[in-house]
Amino acid sequence: MSALLAGIDGGQTSTVALVADERGCVLGRGTAGPADEVGEGVRSTRLADALRAALRDACRTAGLDGDREFAAIVAGVSGYDGRVRGTQPHLPTHRFVLTHDAPVAHAGAFGGGAGVVVIAGTGSVVYGIDEKGAAETLGGWGYLFGDEGSAFGLVRDALAAMMWAQDAGDDTLSDEARAACEFFGVASLRALVRAFAGGELTRERLASFAPVALRFARLREIGGRGADRLAALAVRALERSGVHRVALTGGLFENEAYAARVRDAIVAAAGDAQFTNPKYEPAAGALLLAFREAGLPMPELRR
Repeated sequence: MSALLAGIDGGQTSTVALVADERGCVLGRGTAGPADEVGEGVRSTRLADALRAALRDACRTAGLDGDREFAAIVAGVSGYDGRVRGTQPHLPTHRFVLTHDAPVAHAGAFGGGAGVVVIAGTGSVVYGIDEKGAAETLGGWGYLFGDEGSAFGLVRDALAAMMWAQDAGDDTLSDEARAACEFFGVASLRALVRAFAGGELTRERLASFAPVALRFARLREIGGRGADRLAALAVRALERSGVHRVALTGGLFENEAYAARVRDAIVAAAGDAQFTNPKYEPAAGALLLAFREAGLPMPELRR
């Protein structure tokens, strides 16, 4: 069998791995739980476990045994800042690159070319690469200080509005508050806060309320403000990089109305923006970067 390569996209909600041969034929796809280390301690195995489990699952679906050595593996992980806080991942390769998830999403969106990718999943970030290969990250400050326009950011701001209205004796968001409490299985907004603070509700679980929140007109407007801020970051990245190509990726953009809000805001400020559908998923972007790491040309991936 020819050399094997793998790409892994480690998110705040799930992890996806792809395994391919050196011709670019994708042999298997695997999944696992979240890989990010945000809020994790030095004893955490979350990152190492997710990468290993997703790769093992991809090998299983490819019909490969667990002893195969890979020519290169690239893993993009949400929130990665250059160091591992918990258990160091050990994968079957001598060429392992761990990076932020933005470069792998970009490589997947543009197949290795220039452009600006706007990512809105559980978290959010904007990442641009110009024609000379220079890269810049905007946003991506995390759930506490940023993540504007993300699923978590939308739900965080929506819940804060519900809480403010409750304190003010304003019942205009009472239906939304009831929907939130029912969704999370709690008796009140205060119980919801306690559940999150106590670790009973994770960030990814909180973010999963976003599709429900977007069904309410008042919460859509709150989400729209986050969308506008995310679009503003994209416009800034376009201006700084001098490119025109934009791709939107991430689970929140599966809501077409939300995606349209971001696209419209970008066009309003940068009329020459050219939108393109992502060429590949982020895990495939990581796979393309693995080819580069192995000294191989980036192929056209095929199943």
